[in-house]
Amino acid sequence: MKKNMGSIDKIVRIVLALVVVILYFTNVVSGVLGIVLLVVAGIFVLTSLFSFCPLYLPFGISTCKKKV
Repeated sequence: MKKNMGSIDKIVRIVLALVVVILYFTNVVSGVLGIVLLVVAGIFVLTSLFSFCPLYLPFGISTCKKKV
């Protein structure tokens, strides 16, 4: 796996995941929508940890800084 996520991308994903978790556990979001958002938050955290997003591959997207 070649890294295709930059630092800002990882930080944004982790912050969004934290917001979703907080919203879920404060009962702002619940039910099926809450569970779906928790799954997405988990995916955000995992992709941030590995610095790799599989959805970026087909589109050729990379938020990593280019090495000169």
